[in-house]
Amino acid sequence: MKRVVIALSVCFALAAALSAFDGPPAAPDPAKVDAVFAKWTANTPGCAVGVAEDGKPVLEKAYGMADLEHDAPNAADTIFEAGSVSKQFTAAAVLLLAREGKLSLDDQARKYIPELPDYGKPLTIRHMLTHTSGLRDWGAVEEIAGWPRTSRVYTHAHVLDIVSRQKSLNFEPGTNWSYCNTGYNLAAIIVSRVSGMPFSEFCRLRIFEPLGMTRTSWRDDFRRVVKGRATAYSEAKDGYRQNMPFENVHGNGGLLTTVGDLLKWNENQVAQKVGDAEFLGEQLRPGKFNDGKSHDYALGLYIRKFMGVPEVGHSGSTAGYRAYLARFPKQHLSVAVLCNVSSGEADRYAHLVAALYLGNALTPPQSEQVSADPPDDARRPSVPSSRAGLYRNTVTGVPLGILNKDGQWMLEGGSAPANLLVPGSESDLESRQTGRQYDFDARGLRVSNPNGTVDLFERVEPVTPSPGDLLELAGVYSSDEAETVLDVAVNGSTLVVKRRPNTTVALRPIYKDAFSGPGLGVVRFRRDAAGKVVALSVVVDRAWDLRFERK
Repeated sequence: MKRVVIALSVCFALAAALSAFDGPPAAPDPAKVDAVFAKWTANTPGCAVGVAEDGKPVLEKAYGMADLEHDAPNAADTIFEAGSVSKQFTAAAVLLLAREGKLSLDDQARKYIPELPDYGKPLTIRHMLTHTSGLRDWGAVEEIAGWPRTSRVYTHAHVLDIVSRQKSLNFEPGTNWSYCNTGYNLAAIIVSRVSGMPFSEFCRLRIFEPLGMTRTSWRDDFRRVVKGRATAYSEAKDGYRQNMPFENVHGNGGLLTTVGDLLKWNENQVAQKVGDAEFLGEQLRPGKFNDGKSHDYALGLYIRKFMGVPEVGHSGSTAGYRAYLARFPKQHLSVAVLCNVSSGEADRYAHLVAALYLGNALTPPQSEQVSADPPDDARRPSVPSSRAGLYRNTVTGVPLGILNKDGQWMLEGGSAPANLLVPGSESDLESRQTGRQYDFDARGLRVSNPNGTVDLFERVEPVTPSPGDLLELAGVYSSDEAETVLDVAVNGSTLVVKRRPNTTVALRPIYKDAFSGPGLGVVRFRRDAAGKVVALSVVVDRAWDLRFERK
């Protein structure tokens, strides 16, 4: 009987990698840490790693090169950019002002950001810091417009301008969750406006200096010379190419720091020098939706578990930089990883290193053998094969394909084991990798996510539009929100989108009036009551239903 191994979680892959270490000791052999970063050499960029136990640094080491042009190696105190690891510092700055009574997390954001449109629903600072604001991510809007981040210089003035033009939200604040940099950029602006000083200066005086984070600052001027900073790179066919963030937007990211300084920051959650007990409790408290249900994002921090061990952490990614900062409160262990290459898997490295120190505290994942043939185990539920098919999110229109191949359930696209599904009952499937639950009912499909959100999907049929169908969709569509015009045309048997200055995107049909294309996500054509095509909407991960009206 043919069999496949289904992983219980992402941790299973980590456990497999850790098996080579033959049982982690209390104080790991440095060679075991070196093995994690063995890929990075004197011919490549690399990473730095820091570990602290009981508040004391026990490891700070670097691998690879900080500057390939000048043969400068990475060092333990090399400065990297921390990407979204930065968000917890922005949230902390807001919390300091809240503890002083200068603002409240439950204040309306428009009280401080009048440039923000009035959407008719309460939108608070807390919503922004927990990614429940519904605000579109400004970077996603600009990507739709053809100017993604790292393609031109952006400032906070640009962010405010983009935000001021958005006529709608992704969802009503507090009812859903969508990761959004915009809220953190606005939070940094609020700190500056309320404190009366630049955000970078406020953080220097109130956070960095008190904690002795002497090599930490904000990238508020990308042209500023920063001694000891690693250049960021991305891999290319002919080696490596520089991939630096040339923008002055910060607060969402943009923290320039070292692994040693990040360990000092983590220790503040135990031996407090910045803030007080209520400050810490507020930052670590998971957010809630309007209905009172909790999710796993606090204020700039994810509250999760790693192989059974409670973890407070966050990843980061900006241009060619990658980062991960984790704290394991019960073990009083902190791990920081910073990389200056886009293929640096900072989160995976951090967890591999953490596992060396956590040892027996971890709960190893178990694998389950699932038959790809009709199951001979009477206890194993059987989901009717008729459940396989194409579904679309009832809010965003994003498609979800569920396949049944020789009795094995899986998500369309992706690769095993991440896309494999296991029956939980006669009406539901589950992903052991992501923790998502897929429940079928008469209306369609209900997907329960690990962070507490639920997505509803309805059954749709895939289509192959005729040439006449495609011609009906052709036309010029414009958006004031994105300040962009999309010219939709038919090229042979393919619908294409032309965008200034010289971009042409081929669209692939999904279901009736819906297509997908690189950089445009899902493109849905909208009709009026008479059936005439009057608009299209673009749906990407962090900007849902950005409308373009037909001219």
